[in-house]
Amino acid sequence: MKLLRVGPAGAERPAALDGAGLLRDLSGLVPDVDGALLADDAALARIREALAARELPELDPAGLRVGAPVAGIGKIVCIGLNYRDHAEETGQPIPEEPLVFMKAPDTVVGPRDTVLVPRGARKLDWEVELAVVIGRTARYLDSAEQARAAIAGYTITHDVSERAFMLERGGQWDKGKNCETFNPMGPYLVTSDEVPDPQALGLRTWVNGELRQDGSTADQIFPVLEVVRYLSQFMVLRPGDVINTGTPAGVANGQPEPKPFLRAGDVVELQVDGLGRQRAELKPA
Repeated sequence: MKLLRVGPAGAERPAALDGAGLLRDLSGLVPDVDGALLADDAALARIREALAARELPELDPAGLRVGAPVAGIGKIVCIGLNYRDHAEETGQPIPEEPLVFMKAPDTVVGPRDTVLVPRGARKLDWEVELAVVIGRTARYLDSAEQARAAIAGYTITHDVSERAFMLERGGQWDKGKNCETFNPMGPYLVTSDEVPDPQALGLRTWVNGELRQDGSTADQIFPVLEVVRYLSQFMVLRPGDVINTGTPAGVANGQPEPKPFLRAGDVVELQVDGLGRQRAELKPA
């Protein structure tokens, strides 16, 4: 299934795309697309049945804002330097274990919402990523099979980063990762049954129409299931939590000087195979 949330920011309603690609209203069946829904097999089955029967009201997508596909996110856990080519382009060693950092849930916006350029930003960068959405409480998982069972589905995330804030202002990476609007997500959550191999997905980024990133999850250093298993050794993953699994080569910070960092007025488009497409215009904060 492709689950999404549509409507004004803060007042989104749950929706889904049916087999014909028509937008259907789920608000008569479930209150929202959130961790509670993703952990409820019976509710998900009801949605599948209603979509197959085409008995849900159709929504007109024209002019309808698409929000982030998951509400009430508890935490966003991110994996840095998880593609060999990205580590190499930035001159950093291949990690021996996943590099973990966090983004605040309030950085999340919709897949077509504006991305704000922070005041004082000098090195704003793009990062297309496959995001994992958790559907079962996961602690101390023992195997890839257990990790697979904990995943509700997948979506696209844009791990917007301000490199000067990250790397030149002291401390850890938090200052360059948690500015407002720095985690556009969506357009939809694709349930895990429709993504049989998360290591076979192409990821692409265009900036002002120019292709900048063109990679594959096959090149991840730590594959998706290992990332979920690994994280569960250090923290409890709960339904609705999100994991950003890293970005391939092609970011601005990996380019020769003068590096093509983003500015207000730029347009960034992202795509992951089978998960849809994002588009963000940058404006000053």
